[in-house]
Amino acid sequence: MPNHRIGLLVPSSNTTMETEVPEVLRRTSRLTGQQFSFHSSRMRMKTVSPEELAAMNTEAERATVELADAEVDVMAYACLVAIMSQGPGVHRGIERRLTEVAEQHGAGGVVSSAGALIEGLHHLGAKKVAIVTPYVKSLTRKVVDYIEAEGVEVHDAISLEVEDNLDVGRLDPAGLNEIASRLDLRGVDVVVLSACVQMPSLAAIPEVQTSLGLPVITAATATAWQILQRLGQPAIAADAGALLQSRLVIDGSGPVGAPTSGGSMPGRS
Repeated sequence: MPNHRIGLLVPSSNTTMETEVPEVLRRTSRLTGQQFSFHSSRMRMKTVSPEELAAMNTEAERATVELADAEVDVMAYACLVAIMSQGPGVHRGIERRLTEVAEQHGAGGVVSSAGALIEGLHHLGAKKVAIVTPYVKSLTRKVVDYIEAEGVEVHDAISLEVEDNLDVGRLDPAGLNEIASRLDLRGVDVVVLSACVQMPSLAAIPEVQTSLGLPVITAATATAWQILQRLGQPAIAADAGALLQSRLVIDGSGPVGAPTSGGSMPGRS
C-alpha cells in the first residue's frame, strides 16, 4: 500500500493542525488501509492580528520551497484567517501561486484551509450556516464576509475573542457543545464548529452533531477532506463530521434526517 506524504504549512505557534489532521487521516487509514506521513514547514506568527497575519503570508513561498524538499504529494496552507482576512476569493490565487512554487521544486499541489472550508460547504450543499471562531469580532466579520461572498449565508457567529494563538490552541473542546448550543440555528443547514485549524474541535464533533441534529464540520476536518480529495482517496473517517461520513444530502428544506427551522439576520455573540 503506498504511503502518501502530506505537507503542512503552519503558523509557528500552531499546536493543533499537526494533531487533528493527522488524527483524521489515521482514522481514514483504519478504514481504507491507505498510509500517510506528515511533514511540516513553519511561518512566524504568534498573535492573531492583521499585522502578524500579513507578515506570516510573506513567508509562505519560503516555507513551500522548504517543504517541497520532502517531495510531499500535497500541501495544506493551514491558517484560515490569514487568507480570509485579505478579502473575498483570495484563496484561489494563493493556492495557484504556491502550487506553482511547489511543483517547480518537485512537490504536489497546495490546498488551503480557507478554500477547503468553502469547497466543503458547497459540497454539502450548504445555503445557510452558523459558525464558531476563536477570533476577535473584527476578524470574525472578515470570515463571515468571505463565506458570504462565496454564496453561503452566515446566519449566526460566535467570536471567542482570543488573540494569542497559543491560547487558541489551549481552548478546551469539551466546552464547544455548550458554546454551539448558544448559536441561533433557525434555518441553518450546516454548523462550522471551529472556523480555525488552531482551535481544538475534533473531539467535540460527535457530541455536537448529535446534540444539534445538524451536519457539523470544522476548518481542520475540511482540510483533511480536501487533502483526501486531491489524493483521489476515499474521504471517510470515523467521528470526524459530515464531510467524512456517509454523504448527507441537503435539499431546499434542510439536511435529510435533521430538523429545520426559520431564519434571522446574522448575530454576533
